[in-house]
Amino acid sequence: MRARRLVDLSAPLMALRLLAAEFGHLPTPTVEVSPIYPERLELTFHDDFAAFEAWREALNIAPESVVHRVQLGGQTNVLRVHATFAGAELQLTGFANVPALAPVLAGSGAVS
Repeated sequence: MRARRLVDLSAPLMALRLLAAEFGHLPTPTVEVSPIYPERLELTFHDDFAAFEAWREALNIAPESVVHRVQLGGQTNVLRVHATFAGAELQLTGFANVPALAPVLAGSGAVS
């Protein structure tokens, strides 16, 4: 396998340029482009499902396409969706803590 060159990342880099031009008003994601997946542009949102949803809606990605998982022993919610934008594979990922349950004191339930 030959070494990758920057030109091999042209699809996700062009998509990033177009996203910045068209959606520069949206919240800033963590951006990843990698020679391991040269066609993919990853946008990640930490502790902010609202930012994930703003991007999903702006890109007109159907909500039913989003996959929800829980990781880290039930501590972290993860939303992930894949789409195509400007010839690049686009992956949006959102992470947020699972809200802690409020403790219930013994005997504080309803009385019959």
